[in-house]
Amino acid sequence: MVRDRRWPLVFVFSLVMLEAGAGAQERIRDNLFLLEEAYNQEPGVIQHISVFQAAPRTREWSYSFTEEWPVLTDLHQLSVTLNVSGLPAGGSASFGDLLVNYRLQALGLGGVGAVAMAPRLSLVLPTGSVSRGTGRGAIGVQVALPISIEMGRYFVTHLNAGVTVTPSAHAPGGRTETALDTAAGAAVVWQPTPWVNPLVEVAYLNAKELTATGSRRAGSLVVNPGVRVAVDVPGTGLQIVPGVGTPIRAWPGRQREVGVIGYLSFEHPAFTAGETGERR
Repeated sequence: MVRDRRWPLVFVFSLVMLEAGAGAQERIRDNLFLLEEAYNQEPGVIQHISVFQAAPRTREWSYSFTEEWPVLTDLHQLSVTLNVSGLPAGGSASFGDLLVNYRLQALGLGGVGAVAMAPRLSLVLPTGSVSRGTGRGAIGVQVALPISIEMGRYFVTHLNAGVTVTPSAHAPGGRTETALDTAAGAAVVWQPTPWVNPLVEVAYLNAKELTATGSRRAGSLVVNPGVRVAVDVPGTGLQIVPGVGTPIRAWPGRQREVGVIGYLSFEHPAFTAGETGERR
């Protein structure tokens, strides 16, 4: 069999032509699957984000929905995150803790500059189930720092660090204890065209697991390669971004798990032209 050595050139040429054809399309900026970008919503633009994860071997699944709103300008942003999960042992779905989030665009206001930083403060409300392991049973506070760095024309790096503190987390048997969870992550996004972006995310979580007699630390690492695609609906200002990934999870002393992630985002102006007098 003769191998055609021209296919890399054909691939690169095709990407260049696709980018030229989609030159008027805005690049995808805020559509990671597991991690957080440091870009607040543009003034007058809201976003609805759904992320579904499933582990075929254990049949566990989770779903999160996030609604993001700018507050007058992109300097401030409010959002809320709803979590739902399903465990085979429980037989039905269970709500997780609810997050009410505030973010400040400390660097990169208005999309200016190669570096963006948007520290976040979240109130964690105890809507989850302690017995099923989907909630802490008490109010907590989460602080996170996402940083996004444009590395030339085609690559963007995202760095995350965060901590969650729950002062009176509930343990089985009714005991309470302060729970401290930490998280860190990094992602690299390749942008060969404005509308299709391969990416890889690496996330690490170190959580405090409470038992009836004490507590222990538990760490997990996730490597998630994936791809996202942007679809702009002409004349509406609506951008739809679907994506898919294959997260590989590893825990000390446990078998690695290969799962699947489905991502879907809708981003559009908050008001119609008749209500605002203009539309972006």
